[in-house]
Amino acid sequence: EVQLQASGGGLVQPGGSLRVSCTVSGLIDDDLGIGWVRQAPGKRREGVACIENRNGRARYAYSVQDRLTISRDNTKKTVYLQMNNLSPDDTAIYYCAADFIGQWVLGPHSPEDELRYWGQGTLVTVSS
Repeated sequence: EVQLQASGGGLVQPGGSLRVSCTVSGLIDDDLGIGWVRQAPGKRREGVACIENRNGRARYAYSVQDRLTISRDNTKKTVYLQMNNLSPDDTAIYYCAADFIGQWVLGPHSPEDELRYWGQGTLVTVSS
């Protein structure tokens, strides 16, 4: 089992930056990808970024790859999502999630695109 604990959401102005964190515990397989899925009101879930546990390789949804950076600190067992140049369209609940890297869909999810492990969400609101 993998446990995920997200934190760091909040209110930020358009154009601003925010970093959310995900603390990971439990049995973490090398083939897992750990990352972030967001859910905005009235929109489909969207996988935005994940990082491969085996080698730290980062993957991004095309829509965010120039503004979001995923990273990890192995000593703290924490995965970070740095978000820059935020817009109101980025307003969403950001969920930390994990599954085998081959299960990750980066972009809008279909109902069958379910990931195995989820943390609670953290709300990011971009508004002036």
